[in-house]
Amino acid sequence: MTAPSAAAVAEPDLIARREGAVGVIRLNRPKAINAVTLEMFRDIEKALDLFEPDPEIGLILLEGAGERGLCAGGDIRALYESSKVKGDLGKILWREEYILNDRIARFPKPYVAFMDGIVMGGGVGLSAHGSHRVVTEKTKLAMPEVGLGFFPDVGGTWLLSRSPGEVGTYFGLTGQTMNGPDAIYAKFADAVVPSSKLAALRETLVNLRAGVSSAEVKAAIDGFATGETSGPVAAIQSQIDRWFARDRMEDIVADLRRDSSELAQSTLKILNEKSPRGMVVALKLLRLARQASSLEQCLVREYRAALEVFRSDDFREGVRAAVIDKDRNPRWSPGRVEDVTPEMVAPYFAEIGADELVFDARK
Repeated sequence: MTAPSAAAVAEPDLIARREGAVGVIRLNRPKAINAVTLEMFRDIEKALDLFEPDPEIGLILLEGAGERGLCAGGDIRALYESSKVKGDLGKILWREEYILNDRIARFPKPYVAFMDGIVMGGGVGLSAHGSHRVVTEKTKLAMPEVGLGFFPDVGGTWLLSRSPGEVGTYFGLTGQTMNGPDAIYAKFADAVVPSSKLAALRETLVNLRAGVSSAEVKAAIDGFATGETSGPVAAIQSQIDRWFARDRMEDIVADLRRDSSELAQSTLKILNEKSPRGMVVALKLLRLARQASSLEQCLVREYRAALEVFRSDDFREGVRAAVIDKDRNPRWSPGRVEDVTPEMVAPYFAEIGADELVFDARK
């Protein structure tokens, strides 16, 4: 019996290994733009369990396989199938994912994320909570969940609520894409490094000593960075602040309708394609996040809302239109922002008793 060839042995979806002083975590589903499965979240948790106490490892590096991006998000198709049969994948996956997001945010060693190419949804949760977030000229970062009858989760409400002015509200409700400098401006990233220099930066990080400080990691990254700090969104922030300062979704829509400018009308068109219920829930979560004192508070609130989303027709309809049938023509319920009632929204914010999200006491 002959041994299988190297080509015949499939690589795992998550590769974790030590290279020099770096604990490398590579998302390895390039054909799916590294969309993350429940097992991958669990494997990342296991990798961090090994890397955290290892004295030979000075920092973590998150990267994605392939040329298209770090991560296109979570395995939304699997969540759709489970939701259809009233399964429990949402309850399990989001619980473990959100706990991992929090762990990344408070990880005791420098955590570097290479946010090259597409970075969406769950990919944001794995990268934007890190201590050193590197974007490139190829970065396309977005939280497009409202287009799926959902809302920006994985701690997205915490991140977006801390962007300048109403920039986070704009990105959260429209699902529009940030380029690298936009991500710096919105506080989702720290440095723009040309993609052509990522390999050299990676080599520099691998050669750092095991006891490296966060300041030394930052200095290493800055040695390759362009210094860009703001992108196209900064130029339109005054308009964004004017339209998105409202606390009610119907008021935002009304203000945009009254503004005949091309930018206002194109923004209104984008909002008209999103789930009305998803936008109302997202806006309330974003406003509550502004008052939150920690990422954990936002994740607890997001988890409550996510379980209600999982039960909703809008989520299944949004995924059907975007991912399953790909007709891009979701039939939302209700179909207008003005028809979303407080009674419809209340369950997304209700305490959930024994199912509440509880974080690891390890700090």
